[in-house]
Amino acid sequence: MRFRRAVTFTVALAAAAAALTACSSSPSIEVTEETVVIDVRTPGEYAGGHLEGAVNVNLQSPTFQEDILEYDLDGEYVVYCQSGNRSSQAVAYMDQAGFEDVTDAGGVSEASKSTGLDIVTD
Repeated sequence: MRFRRAVTFTVALAAAAAALTACSSSPSIEVTEETVVIDVRTPGEYAGGHLEGAVNVNLQSPTFQEDILEYDLDGEYVVYCQSGNRSSQAVAYMDQAGFEDVTDAGGVSEASKSTGLDIVTD
């Protein structure tokens, strides 16, 4: 019986430690001064709240491919959208177009947590 309690306690302690680590961890995506953060949502979605310092390049725009190619292929990019669907499409296109360093940060809330950037409105 004591062995069972000890095992149960050890498992509970490990779970609590993992939860604390997850809650207190630092951002998992490093954003430097050279990083261009790209919001691929519509201008209306962007205006409703975007990551601080992000630029808006609307994936749904007919000129998206032309617009994104205005950026340096050798630059460092973090891309996000509302839920992660459009950002994954944009990242796939950017990879295919020859961009060297592109990170898909998923949806805006997830991107805020993983980069440490605040969600702001202009």
